[in-house]
Amino acid sequence: MAEQDVYSSRLSTGPLPVDRAASHLPQTSGAEQDLYGSRFSSGFDKARQQIPRVGQAAGTAAEQDLYGSHFSTTTQSSTAAALGLLQSAALPSFTFHAAFSTIAYGISRYTDRAEGKDWFWPTGMTLNAWYSAIGSKVLNDGLSLSAAWSTLNYPEKLLLTGVTAWGVRLLHRIATRSIARGKDDPRYDAAKKDPGFWNKSLFTMFLPEAAAQTLISLPFVLPYRATAESVLSSPLTSQPGWFHALAVFLFSTGFAIEVLADKRLAAHKKNGDVGVCRDGVWSIVRHPNYLGDALIHFSFPILLLGAGLFHPLAALGPVANYVFLRFVGGDRENEATQAERYAKEDPIKARDFAEYRAEKNSFWPSVKELGNKWTWAVVLAGAGGVVLERGIRSVC
Repeated sequence: MAEQDVYSSRLSTGPLPVDRAASHLPQTSGAEQDLYGSRFSSGFDKARQQIPRVGQAAGTAAEQDLYGSHFSTTTQSSTAAALGLLQSAALPSFTFHAAFSTIAYGISRYTDRAEGKDWFWPTGMTLNAWYSAIGSKVLNDGLSLSAAWSTLNYPEKLLLTGVTAWGVRLLHRIATRSIARGKDDPRYDAAKKDPGFWNKSLFTMFLPEAAAQTLISLPFVLPYRATAESVLSSPLTSQPGWFHALAVFLFSTGFAIEVLADKRLAAHKKNGDVGVCRDGVWSIVRHPNYLGDALIHFSFPILLLGAGLFHPLAALGPVANYVFLRFVGGDRENEATQAERYAKEDPIKARDFAEYRAEKNSFWPSVKELGNKWTWAVVLAGAGGVVLERGIRSVC
């Protein structure tokens, strides 16, 4: 229940007055106060301009106006809040990803390998999370790296660690496959046959992915860039520990699926790459990596909910990621190129792939996979992650 202690004021009914929300945020001296002081502490000028000081009545008309506008349900206050989040979180995040996408476009065009954008997919989102949580404090507030890290509470550190683990694994997977292949990903070969591909791909492929990354990054940007709004908007939960455990379970399960899928596919290729890999976790669904990725991203908002840091906009992250995996650049695009390539180059894989598609679901496992030992293997891995995380938390 460590995360409950940090935001214990959330476990009450009705709207939270500003002074109560502030008084139950971390009030220890030093780094923790630096994290929230700019919005809640009575010792900062900016806070005095925004809300009544902790423990002080809103005596003046101006203070009452500010107090009321912060929690008012009128269209005007809702619009102001939305614009505030846009300015503080969404626009900086999009600028960050657009810059990375532009760099990826330049490198990709120079090397004639559109897969350069794939390298920057996990890299950009991981670095955005680190900048939002740590980098902004180092550059804007003059904190050291260790001091900036100490401003984060345990759930925030856990979130950043999870994003980093996801990003590093995915980048390693993309990089090793790309280097071993020595040429562009076959998914982009057809698109590059268009003579004007490189002249328009920045606006039709690279920057649209920057917009998608902005949405997907919301769960690990909002808690750091809009901490106060996230605390005050987070729904009340009577069992935050259960949400925390569920988040760790989903992340651990998804991560285990991805790691096992990578290892089994690598072994399949090492053994001759005959036919389609259909065993191990590949016997659960046709795209276990995409399933694992979706579970990982769904875990982030659930973790925030248990920590009292869930802003409703954070739910857009896993939804956008799911849509991208299923209908934009994931299994739909991948299978179309696979079927075409196998039909031209490898009759054995073409036959296996057709059978595979008839037997197994693409993304979500069917009910019959409850009898699959690999389904229970990844479920046990998820449970093991919960036990391991609880042990680590007890000593932190």
